[in-house]
Amino acid sequence: MKVAVHNIEGKETTKKVDLKKNIFGIEPNDHAIYLDVKQYLANQRSGTSKTKERGEITGSRRKIRKQKGSGMARVGDIKSPIFRGGGRIFGPKPREYNSKLNIKVKRLARKSALTYKAKDNNIIVLEDFSFDTPKTKEYLNILNNLEQTENKTLLILPETNKNVYLSSRNLIKAKVVQASDLCTYDIMNANKLLMLEGSVKEIEGNLK
Repeated sequence: MKVAVHNIEGKETTKKVDLKKNIFGIEPNDHAIYLDVKQYLANQRSGTSKTKERGEITGSRRKIRKQKGSGMARVGDIKSPIFRGGGRIFGPKPREYNSKLNIKVKRLARKSALTYKAKDNNIIVLEDFSFDTPKTKEYLNILNNLEQTENKTLLILPETNKNVYLSSRNLIKAKVVQASDLCTYDIMNANKLLMLEGSVKEIEGNLK
């Protein structure tokens, strides 16, 4: 599958990039995408919520009333969960939500996600570019030229570029990642993938 290369002015150049079929044209596996996205979202959870149970509440252990003869239900101390200010029953405790996923499944999920984007013509390949200094206005001009200011965009860089990253950081719908850090969630969450020429080779090298 051949895709035209655009410049930062939004115009097509004479160059074309060949997107390999074994990465951008496989039979998509929806379940692999589901598992990978589920793992990614689970790993974002901090799991730091905590409530106090009756053994952790500060208060007297004195029995409130006699066991029998009051005509009411028997009760223990003031820290009982049925009283206001008492401990919580089976409350949340700090825990980890992290889970593991087979590398081959993760690779299949990314290939499936890239295939969906390629089928829907939601991949734009750009000439390699860089900024001398971080400027959000310059990055916004590129999005304007590509008519992508209203869409969620994911720019994939072949290597770390601090100026480009900082230029996009203030834009809500724009995200910049390195090809080696590309994940299924980011691909599926974006409306358009903006790939630099060099990043195409990096992605193919990582997923071959």
